Amino acid sequence: MLKKNRDSKFIIYQVLYIFVITVLALKGADLNLSRVVAEEESVDKAVRDSLVALLDSLYDQGYKFSIEVDPNIEVENIELKQKLASLNQQVAVLSEKVKEIPPEEPKREEKVEEQTLLQLPISLKQTFIQHTWNTATNSGTVPTYIYDPDDLSKPLAVIPPGEEGTFDLTDQEEVVVKFGSQEERIKVVPNRPPSVKIDRVTTKMSGSEIYVRDLQRITVFTVTIVDERPDQLKVTYSGPISVTGPVKDSKGNLVYNVSLNLAPNETRFDEWLDRYGDLRDHEGRYKASFFFTVVDERSKDRVQVGDSFIFTDFSK
Repeated sequence: MLKKNRDSKFIIYQVLYIFVITVLALKGADLNLSRVVAEEESVDKAVRDSLVALLDSLYDQGYKFSIEVDPNIEVENIELKQKLASLNQQVAVLSEKVKEIPPEEPKREEKVEEQTLLQLPISLKQTFIQHTWNTATNSGTVPTYIYDPDDLSKPLAVIPPGEEGTFDLTDQEEVVVKFGSQEERIKVVPNRPPSVKIDRVTTKMSGSEIYVRDLQRITVFTVTIVDERPDQLKVTYSGPISVTGPVKDSKGNLVYNVSLNLAPNETRFDEWLDRYGDLRDHEGRYKASFFFTVVDERSKDRVQVGDSFIFTDFSK
């Protein structure tokens, strides 16, 4: 009797063991035949064969039992799978929307340009000249300062907006123009020496007989002096001449009219012949020369040009 009870307990324990294993197998197994269950997740073949043999022996001994699986479990699994599928689909849709939204860029602080570039208030075509006075017009909206590059401590000129200023230069090769917080350099050109031109303006000295009295009554030569700053020129002349002028022509050049001033009468002419009569050329004509000397008092440039009167006698 004791042995039979032990056998019954053993059988009951075995049945419970089989029940637990069966439930675990049903709960953990995937019935989808397209999926191969991993080896560590499946029931070992030896265990399965032993369970089948044990069940057969129990049936042979007259024990009857049944294991039923709650059909709601599968339904619940299906519902859970459907919910999971729906959630997965929503997650996928949200993921695509997130991808479409561009990432927010960090805001950059806009830097305000503190300095505004100004147009050069003095034209680069402006000509500045060495060793003379110069003028500059400020066409800008701020004061313009003109400096010697070798001395930036004191400006040569300060020109208010819309006004004209005058300043002197010596031997600078350029000047510094400052306006606002900017500066430019403008070249300075050399002061060219004066140009002196002498033109004969009469035909009285073309004949074979040329008289001093006639040449003293008319303008024989004109002397034209060309310079960018004629007001700083010193003009002198020498010789037996009479000079009127200067007058300015249409270009601002200085023009002098020159006549002969050799002798007021024949006696004085004879005195002149005693001193210079040996100046007579092979055609029997006498020559009296004159010279114009022009000095730029600022640049110290000096130019001298001359010509000569030709005559044969004092008068007819």
